Amino acid sequence: MKCEKCNKPATVHQTEIQGGKPIVKHLCEQCAAQSDGLVAKAHAPINELLTNFVLAHSGLQKEGTLTCQHCGLSWSDFRQGGMLGCEHDYVAFERELTPLLQRAHENGDHHLGKTPIGHGMAAAPGTAVLRRQADLTKLRKDLAKAVETEDYERAAKLRDQIKEAEGA
Repeated sequence: MKCEKCNKPATVHQTEIQGGKPIVKHLCEQCAAQSDGLVAKAHAPINELLTNFVLAHSGLQKEGTLTCQHCGLSWSDFRQGGMLGCEHDYVAFERELTPLLQRAHENGDHHLGKTPIGHGMAAAPGTAVLRRQADLTKLRKDLAKAVETEDYERAAKLRDQIKEAEGA
């Protein structure tokens, strides 16, 4: 194949669908670099191509452009190091952090915490429901571990505790 613009050997081939009909372009690397919408870099890794495609068509920003105004930490720095720089990062990166936290904490996105026993404070409304959900989650995790380690006696006890807690 020859380049459609300069008759050099074509190394870039693009097929576009316009009006329901395929339009095929054959270009050399230099002409492809000058053309809009074509990848200028030959032999790019597939993950890089896919990332660029998704970013271009989703309206998302690249990771490195999002930063905290207080500590200067960028989202890409957090992704590399795994640690936030200050308490304001939770607000600055809220949209990006929420799915990560939900995956890490079984779809939970807020802290249940613990209430000191006998502290003399009345429990906040809804605290009992949240505590019950947390207890059930822990029991289910323990049940899964017991089944995984083939500790069926413990698994049966945990199953019974779960049924009792769900019925309460």
